[in-house]
Amino acid sequence: MVSKLGRLKTVVAAVLASGMVAGAAVAAPCGNTSAGFEAWVSDYKKQVASQGISARAISAGLDGVTYDPNIIRLDRGQKSFKLSFEQFYARRVSPSLINRAKQKMSEHAGLFSRIEQRFGVPPQIIVAIWALETNFGSDGHGGKSIPRSLTTLAFDCRRSDFFQNELIHALRIIDRGDMSASQLVGGWAGEIGPMQFLPSSYFKYAVDFDGNGSRDLMRSVPDMLASTANFLKAKGGWKTGQGWAEGSSNYNALREWNKAEVYVKTISVMADKIGAR
Repeated sequence: MVSKLGRLKTVVAAVLASGMVAGAAVAAPCGNTSAGFEAWVSDYKKQVASQGISARAISAGLDGVTYDPNIIRLDRGQKSFKLSFEQFYARRVSPSLINRAKQKMSEHAGLFSRIEQRFGVPPQIIVAIWALETNFGSDGHGGKSIPRSLTTLAFDCRRSDFFQNELIHALRIIDRGDMSASQLVGGWAGEIGPMQFLPSSYFKYAVDFDGNGSRDLMRSVPDMLASTANFLKAKGGWKTGQGWAEGSSNYNALREWNKAEVYVKTISVMADKIGAR
């Protein structure tokens, strides 16, 4: 005669066995190589469809997408944020960059005035970010397919949840009609345009500041600069009329732009130098 405990063990074993069989047919939640990538993409398509993304946008962004091992190498190779502030600043900022930033501030003085009136963010902060991100666009935008890069990173186990969020926002950008999948070309981690907006930030904070009916953070200087100010105000809680020294509320607002402390401090110090007479 089989005891109650024995019957319970039998039931548990059966449940576990059936779960393992069922699990074999389900795509792995992430991977550290290309193995299982296609199955994961197929599963991810179903997930985003259930969240209201149109079939058209899903097809445009994910059909035929392939794993890019070079993106993984770039993700693993980040070293500059491990530098000291002095090392980072010396590597990224030069007197010529400061002078160019001052020229940009003068060149777009009227635009910066309108942005500050609306969002309360002073021009030297925005110019410092513009300089650091892509040297005012002269460093290029990265040239990578954002859907492919983000799908690769979303599948990768290191930061899967973070990049799945960015990937679904890239699909929402396509769905909303802001940009097509082929136009979504940028940095290896999915950054868009000279200000290097991630898709989630683009979707939430991009503004049409030139009034042409589209949020263009690739080519429109008014849109990209005003969107940066909108991000700092809306997400960072930028305080109008206050400074941005280390320890201030506005310094904390800059942390929303970039989590690396050396980067935040560099923005703050650069802004001081750009604004100096």
